[in-house]
Amino acid sequence: MGRWLFKRELKVGVASRITHGCCARDASLAIRGARGPGARCLKAMWTHMLGFTALPHVGGFAGALITRREVKTWYPTLTKPSWRPPNAAFPVVWTGLYTAMGYGSYLVWKELGGFTQDAMVPLGFYGLQLALNWAWTPIFFGAHRIKLALIELVLLTGTVGVTMLSWYPISRPATLLMVPYLLWLGLATSLNYCIWRDNPEPKRD
Repeated sequence: MGRWLFKRELKVGVASRITHGCCARDASLAIRGARGPGARCLKAMWTHMLGFTALPHVGGFAGALITRREVKTWYPTLTKPSWRPPNAAFPVVWTGLYTAMGYGSYLVWKELGGFTQDAMVPLGFYGLQLALNWAWTPIFFGAHRIKLALIELVLLTGTVGVTMLSWYPISRPATLLMVPYLLWLGLATSLNYCIWRDNPEPKRD
């Protein structure tokens, strides 16, 4: 991992100066009203940026369909710590976190020139953590498997840490955008643990 990160930092520095110079020049022409490559470059830039930023919300919206029902029926029956955030805070926080991580993934993708071979590791870890993120809601709220959700959340937190480590030499702003996410996962893990500890699950055959 250390050797890979060192090589990434060298390559990214050269590649970004070349690609960003051309794209920035084309985008500047498009902003001034010129047509042609500049306009296409600007349109593609916005399309990719919006696509990457919106992607995490797909799983969030799907999970909300499960959470909306269970938060009114099953979740209130659980014993929860007094320091837990209010239910209304969760959708607000996750909207911000999903937007930040999505835009961060766009910055990494842009720095590496798209879905290149160099992007396999950083975007691969990002995709893995996103899948784990989406899976937690069906496990916890859907299947009511509190212990399994806790284990999954620990794996998710570790994967996010590795993702940030792989992003750092590529885009420091993208890495910083993931910091609130990692901190929130620490809080979520503590909350999940307390709920598991205080609500023994029935034995399954």
